[in-house]
Amino acid sequence: MTRELQGRVALVLGAGSLGEGIGIGKAICLAFCRAGATVVAADRDLAAAEETARVCRGAGGTAEAASVDVLDDTALEAFIEKTAERHGRIDILHCNVGLGRAGPSGETSPAEWRRIADANLTSLHVASQAVVPVMTRQGRGVVLATSSIAGIRHVGYPHLAYGATKAAAIQFIRLFAMEHAASGIRANTIIAGLIDTPRIRTTLAKAYAGKSIDEALAVRNAQVPLGRMGVSEDVAEAALFLASDRASYITGTELLVDGGLASTVRQPAA
Repeated sequence: MTRELQGRVALVLGAGSLGEGIGIGKAICLAFCRAGATVVAADRDLAAAEETARVCRGAGGTAEAASVDVLDDTALEAFIEKTAERHGRIDILHCNVGLGRAGPSGETSPAEWRRIADANLTSLHVASQAVVPVMTRQGRGVVLATSSIAGIRHVGYPHLAYGATKAAAIQFIRLFAMEHAASGIRANTIIAGLIDTPRIRTTLAKAYAGKSIDEALAVRNAQVPLGRMGVSEDVAEAALFLASDRASYITGTELLVDGGLASTVRQPAA
């Protein structure tokens, strides 16, 4: 096992899993821990964060759990400042928050739109700006964001608010990276394709109305040129690469983890 993040502190927002299994946030925490980082697994759901930290420690890593609501700007900023004070540094910030509403966009109220935008975009701004002073003092740091294939193309069902805000997150990271490159801060986005996580069991029923879960999963697998959805570990491996010194000359860009989906011309009807 390569300990390429030994001695570094990684803060992951959205570290819990919705339901049993390994979601993207949990997988990222595990990958960072196994690479030697001290991981702060933060989530609005403390129990979910604690489960992630427990799994990380069970794998031989160093991890702690924390509860933070990314919709509370003041609390989020204060949490990051306290994390930096407690550990003396923050080397990696990974914003893995994702909130959406599948279905016709006309059914999304202005209040719902603002909540989705605040979760997916405003929290990214607040969190990344909060780590700038810390990383600038260190002379280095990495900011990562998990975006979505929905941010760059239609995915077979209506998902407007989610897709629009995830698209904005991609451009945010590009511009943030250019603004802070001279301080040694790198920033990149992972564009996740159709990933088989515990979360999709709670969202597929609405997205694929009239189909069973098994039928919906089959449709999603068929959409991908490689013939299957990805797994959380696929995204986590990309995050580990971008967080490591192997990616020391990569900033202001995106890494697609989508099984070729972005390159397709059409998809089977949902």
